[in-house]
Amino acid sequence: MFCSRTSSAQDVTYQTPPKSIAALADAPSTPRVSVSSNGQWMLLLDNQDMPTIAELSQPELRIGGLRINPKTNGPSRIIYTTKLRLKHLPDGKELLVQGLPAKARITEVTWSPDNTKVAFTHTSDRHVELWLLDVASASARLMPNLFLNSVFGKSYEWVSDSQTLLARAIVGGRGDTPILSPVPMGPTVQENIGKKAPARTYQDLLKNPTDEKLFEFYATAQVVKVSVTGRMQPLGQPGIVQQASPSPNGRYALVKYRHRPYSYTLPYTDFPLQVDILSMEGLVVKTMADLPLADNVPSSFDAVPTGQRGHNWRADVPSTLYWVEAQDGGDPKTAAPVRDKIFTLAAPFENEPQELAALPLRFRDVLWGNANVALVEGYRWADRKEMTWTLNPTTKAAPVVLFDRSSQDTYTAPGTPYTVRNLTGNEVLATDTKGETLYFIGNGASPEGDRPFVDELDVASKKATRWWRSEAPFYEVPVTILDLNKRLLVTRRESQQEAPNYFLREVKSAKLTPLTKFTNPYVAVGNLTKQVLKYKRADGVDLTANLYLPYGYKKEDGPLPTLMEAYPVEFKNKANAGQVKGSPYAFTRLSWGSPIYWVTQGYAVLQGTSIPIVGEGSKEPNDTYVEQLTASAKAAIDEGVRLGVVDRKRVAVMGHSYGAFMTANLLAHTDLFKAGIARSGAYNRTLTPFGFQAEERTYWEAPEVYNTMSPFTHADKIKTPLLLIHGEADNNSGTFPLQSERFYNALKGHGATVRYVVLPFEAHGYAARESIMHTLWEMNTWLDKYVKQPAAAEAPATPEQSAVGAKTEGN
Repeated sequence: MFCSRTSSAQDVTYQTPPKSIAALADAPSTPRVSVSSNGQWMLLLDNQDMPTIAELSQPELRIGGLRINPKTNGPSRIIYTTKLRLKHLPDGKELLVQGLPAKARITEVTWSPDNTKVAFTHTSDRHVELWLLDVASASARLMPNLFLNSVFGKSYEWVSDSQTLLARAIVGGRGDTPILSPVPMGPTVQENIGKKAPARTYQDLLKNPTDEKLFEFYATAQVVKVSVTGRMQPLGQPGIVQQASPSPNGRYALVKYRHRPYSYTLPYTDFPLQVDILSMEGLVVKTMADLPLADNVPSSFDAVPTGQRGHNWRADVPSTLYWVEAQDGGDPKTAAPVRDKIFTLAAPFENEPQELAALPLRFRDVLWGNANVALVEGYRWADRKEMTWTLNPTTKAAPVVLFDRSSQDTYTAPGTPYTVRNLTGNEVLATDTKGETLYFIGNGASPEGDRPFVDELDVASKKATRWWRSEAPFYEVPVTILDLNKRLLVTRRESQQEAPNYFLREVKSAKLTPLTKFTNPYVAVGNLTKQVLKYKRADGVDLTANLYLPYGYKKEDGPLPTLMEAYPVEFKNKANAGQVKGSPYAFTRLSWGSPIYWVTQGYAVLQGTSIPIVGEGSKEPNDTYVEQLTASAKAAIDEGVRLGVVDRKRVAVMGHSYGAFMTANLLAHTDLFKAGIARSGAYNRTLTPFGFQAEERTYWEAPEVYNTMSPFTHADKIKTPLLLIHGEADNNSGTFPLQSERFYNALKGHGATVRYVVLPFEAHGYAARESIMHTLWEMNTWLDKYVKQPAAAEAPATPEQSAVGAKTEGN
């Protein structure tokens, strides 16, 4: 059988990149930490290494917007912790936790309200189990005879007594998986009768009655009250329990059930929802709402369903429920002086609900403090406006504006309100003894880069006083405040050459005490040094990029082949678009998709290159997407050439997801690049017709925008070599593998130089070590062939050079 050299399908083994790249990819990650709310303990969590492709290829159900491992009845794709260690504070004495399960796969790690215990789950080969860690003895034990249902994520919550947990358990005696006939009983039918029901593009949806039965089998759970001694009591009836949360006083449970009718165009988060309040004896005290399928919500980003939504407990009082109701029909395009109202209802839940606040913007969140203060956050997507109000829950006086700003103006961001756990284990606003002061931890974005800070804010005067701010040449991030009066912090501190480590910082004396001593995982391959470039686009917008150069490079060595990586971001204001992102002093940590690996291969790397897409006033950013995209890329290359480090004739561009979309557009509309690499992108916007990324308009409202922005439409113009990579199990909204498949066919049909690699079992982000190493090999081979040594690309490829490690597709 004849096999064309230029268009062929091949199946060969996984490949590995050069050793210097592989060593960087294999470097261990820094452990995560969790500090007890009393400040006496730090828990260190060691992360698992990259899973193998064999682990990734375990059975998986993709239904209702979920990915379920049917063997464990838990999520099929998750990063586990493999080891737990305790450090006593402030002396730093470390205890290795004993009694952990062999080959531990730990998730859902949570301190008890009194900090004497830590609960966590372990995923065995057959079940998700609940374990308890006794802090004093640093020993862990299994809670026997309890198998958790964790398909919705968090499968348990602590009750305030620290002696009880509410868990979502697999229903006892549910039997084996339903035996489903392969012979259909009839066609699958969907129908809509005259109502608007727009839906954005989702993956992993229910497709037929068989999927519905499987969804119910694996999602159905029984809420169980579990004592730390192992005694168990069921609460209420089994159902598709998405949430079961105890009230702060431990007397009630808020339980949310999903139920029929389901949807084949929406994920489970839009299925009908029944909201019940149960007593801790298992009786239904009150059904708060039974909400219908949310299939008629407008397509705007801040559109919401009508009726009650967002039910939860007030964190600062014993047992008061709150929720939100839209006052504009859920449609932000409807003129309305009040968008949302917040309501509350206190136990015993027999009175009429009380209106707590009316908001002119869409409700985002509320942070409870005490009887006199809470913070409410609202937003409006159209102009990126956000507001924060102070609210007195007792007097119910009109909310008072605390902040009124653009969410994209990072330089003026006040930070995140600092919260502490109260005696019931619930997060509440930290205040001074009089309740007149709040505290904020912020990123501290500035023209010099991020400089994290801690502020205290006088609520009455709205005046902020800065406690502390990160100073060069370090990047230091507050993790928690151990003592407000002593101004004692735990921070994570790093520099370009020093790996992140944790410290006790006494703000008043500036004393710094190390808590960990993690080493630089990249030291064996030489220092990774970063220079933050600042330059302008032709229209005056300020831009930045992180420049990485090979170890030991000197300017007299001349310009280098270059790899540029970016991810476009939409803005409603030019000034905000030009603000500096990140810190020049942050330690460079390489993820699997980073372009920085190629400094080891002699490339200059422009990472995090600014690609702002701006639309001010009534103009939308995407109206001039191509023009702004082109101008931003040209400005970055021009700056690198001006510095003498970028060889203009040898530049490649790469991106993932929306960055892949960007890459294809740059190749379609410019001749700036010698090659492109696009991973897991969407290339035909007519396949995402009800909006994409930050584009709210539908295809029918702005067809010219959708068509102009789709590189698929311009496939005939792409002559620059393009490497397409896609996970065959992509779960991201809109980036179906079909996008890459059809784009490849379009490019091939017009004679482009293109390679299409499909990674088995991989989702939107790649996980298996074999897949990641092969991806790095593919990219390195492509860059060397078409950028580093472009002359060699003119010669015909041998079969060995054409081999693909995972899977390619062609005629």
